[in-house]
Amino acid sequence: MSTPVNTAQDASADLPEFPMARPPRCPLDPPEGLRALQDDGPLTRVRLWNGSTPWLVTRHAEQKALSTDPRLSADPSSPGFPHATESKGGKLSFVTMDDPEHARLRRMVSGAFTVKRIEAMRPLVQDMVDGFIDDLLAGPNPVDLVEAFALPVPSLVICKLLDVPYEDHAFFQSNSKTLISRAATPDERLEAHQRLFRYLDDLVGRKMESAGDDLLSAVAARVKAGELSREDAALMGVLLLLGGHETTANMIALGTFTLLQHPEQLARLRETDDPKLIASSVEELLRYLTIAHNGRRRVALADIEIGGQVIRAGEGVIIASDLGNRDATVFPDPDQLDIARDARRHVAFGTGVHHCLGQPLARLELQVVYGTLYRRIPTLRLATDVDRIPFKHDGFIYGVHELPVTW
Repeated sequence: MSTPVNTAQDASADLPEFPMARPPRCPLDPPEGLRALQDDGPLTRVRLWNGSTPWLVTRHAEQKALSTDPRLSADPSSPGFPHATESKGGKLSFVTMDDPEHARLRRMVSGAFTVKRIEAMRPLVQDMVDGFIDDLLAGPNPVDLVEAFALPVPSLVICKLLDVPYEDHAFFQSNSKTLISRAATPDERLEAHQRLFRYLDDLVGRKMESAGDDLLSAVAARVKAGELSREDAALMGVLLLLGGHETTANMIALGTFTLLQHPEQLARLRETDDPKLIASSVEELLRYLTIAHNGRRRVALADIEIGGQVIRAGEGVIIASDLGNRDATVFPDPDQLDIARDARRHVAFGTGVHHCLGQPLARLELQVVYGTLYRRIPTLRLATDVDRIPFKHDGFIYGVHELPVTW
């Protein structure tokens, strides 16, 4: 009797795995294997940890088109969704929802993140950044820039915005780190999510009893008005707290490492007082680094014809933003860091209805940090060899675990 052949499984085994490892000698570039897939075409099949075979979208034009296509769902409970790891059900509020519920919940907090309101925070953020730099200069040397500066700055900012006690920052930073780690087990991630949820639920309860002039109080008021469940309010708080410090902290540290590896670019940034060049530096570093390096994940609700392929209903889709931001048809010489480049078409924050809500805040913080840190500490440099820097290959958000610096 012949042994039956599982052709689907055999075909899956021949597909490239995703995510791929970055080459140690090029820690700031997308994996070479992904660049080869981009050269082959805008869409290709890849194989995930569980054997599923979603579409990987590698080019900027198709990424923009699909990010605005309502036939793609962000709901991870939908059949065929391309999960990054085994999941135990920890929710992340409206980012994992589709319209109209996504839009309804997002509108409840979007007003706090308008460009005008965030810009009004610039003097406050400047004071915070200067204060942490004062502490750096008065403290030990060398120092880990991640712990002493990159994490504290955005943590304090989001604490002020939400009115979360900053003295609890070690608690939420530790649990956030577990939540976004690929190396953590499903149980560990679930437990971290539950701890954060209980913490935010308690804060929402306190705000319902005694409101202040802060974003979490505004969310709690929605609960009292019957517009929002307390569970959804706490989940929203988890999302805002997590998103408000993790991504920006990684951009501060990884951006600093990158500039130290490009001394001519660093010198231009350090010596300028032109806010336009500082702003363009932020956009270029966002493009060049793309720290959300595991792709934005969706599932098709209907057939979609694009890029010479047909994505069938129920098939997973991964939008590889790091590849879109290195698309040479949009960004000439994409592997070159050029802080004067007009990089505003980058997709580091996503596009469409799910574009990053907090991007005005992230931009403001990065503008203040990049425009201040290197000017005030002009001799800043690494305090260890480049090959000893521990990169976050194990995280959903890319960065460095530590960045020893001296001056």
